[in-house]
Amino acid sequence: MESGSEWRQPCPASVSIPRPVLRRGIDTDAEAVAELYLRARRAAIPAIPTIVHTNEETRTWIARRVIPLTELWVAVRDERALVGMLALDNEWVDQLYVEPALTGQGIGAELIALAKRERPTGLRLWTFESNVQAQRFYERQGFTVRDRTAGENEEGAPAVLYVWDGRGR
Repeated sequence: MESGSEWRQPCPASVSIPRPVLRRGIDTDAEAVAELYLRARRAAIPAIPTIVHTNEETRTWIARRVIPLTELWVAVRDERALVGMLALDNEWVDQLYVEPALTGQGIGAELIALAKRERPTGLRLWTFESNVQAQRFYERQGFTVRDRTAGENEEGAPAVLYVWDGRGR
């Protein structure tokens, strides 16, 4: 699966932004996770391809696959607002998405730091080759390019494999 995008939008230095609470995702988060995923994917176009599934198919996939079969983490503000999601599948960062209006505020970096603590021996992820902002984000987080494909994913888009080996390289 495509790992998400981390877009950078400047945040005025005078604005105090509360840090999100990171917690494990649970069944009752399914709707909020799906809506965040859909918003983030739509906001990232054209840097990433359009979703090939319907909104309903995506909601079902989140509820039936992502929540029960991955290690889902969510970033929450004010105990209500879900502002980020991270799905780990063994050593894979399967999904990483942040609320589009809040990108560039460190939420994605906090989720990646959590992933590194949970998988200290290493992580891998795919991102679309066209998603230059995500590539820069992952490289700042210590990931390096391991491979590239011509589009062997359901979107048919070229992709880049990133690896973090647990030693920061």
